[in-house]
Amino acid sequence: MSNKRFVAGAVVAPLLVCFVLSWSSCSGKRGDDGVVPEDSVQVTGNEEDSLEDIITATPMPEAADEIFDDFMFNFVANGKLQRERIVFPLPVYENGRVKRQIEKKAWKTSHFFMQQDYYTIILNSEAELEQIKDTSVSHAAIEDISLDKQTVRQYVFDREHNDWRLTSIQEFPLGKSPHASFLAFYRHFSQDKDFQTESMASEVTFSCPDPDDDFEQMTGTFLPEQWPAFAPALLPAGHLWNVQYGQAPAESAVKVFVLRGIANGLETQLTFRLTRGRWKLVKLNT
Repeated sequence: MSNKRFVAGAVVAPLLVCFVLSWSSCSGKRGDDGVVPEDSVQVTGNEEDSLEDIITATPMPEAADEIFDDFMFNFVANGKLQRERIVFPLPVYENGRVKRQIEKKAWKTSHFFMQQDYYTIILNSEAELEQIKDTSVSHAAIEDISLDKQTVRQYVFDREHNDWRLTSIQEFPLGKSPHASFLAFYRHFSQDKDFQTESMASEVTFSCPDPDDDFEQMTGTFLPEQWPAFAPALLPAGHLWNVQYGQAPAESAVKVFVLRGIANGLETQLTFRLTRGRWKLVKLNT
């Protein structure tokens, strides 16, 4: 694959097309926080019911347990599989103490992030993306993060005897998350366009598909005032469904915020660096 190199100000128009196309087909739900009440998302309508019947009747391939991503997509779509792969009674912890337990008969099928067409991954480096394909990973979590309510509901999965299982639910304040500082910043960033511009590095590196050639990448830099032309069409606000691979990461001065489409394979990566106490966007990949 070859690259085309550009400098800020030279190609704003074609790049605007590039970024708008990247997410316009993924979701028209910007501003919809997608909050899921308590333990479940209820799927309604004959079309959805028929689709779930088909999914439920299809056995999960044995190989899906090798990588959490493969297991996860089967789990969130299949109510029958959920009941088979949850350790009941399922303990629900609040600030480290068991608040209650969910019995098997009380579990309601949850489709987690499937209702919003995308989910996020928050990393401390681009190298951590390799964990997604790492077959040695035996611990993971799907996090229901309310930026507005400042809470985290973490669905914890462990791989035991080569089978992934939901082993607990952890509830805690957002301030106890290893991403707390970044998420406080991101909440403001996602809702305030002027603050977004203020939160740019002096030059931001970018890379995106060339809209004129599917086999080439366009790379270069842009200036803070050009951010409106480069901003992703989707920046979820208020609520996030985040997937964590491996053990909880430590707080760090770098955060890679990944937006990953579910059905269309689209992905956007925003890399932020903590500089003199302020988070700054330094890199944008799509």
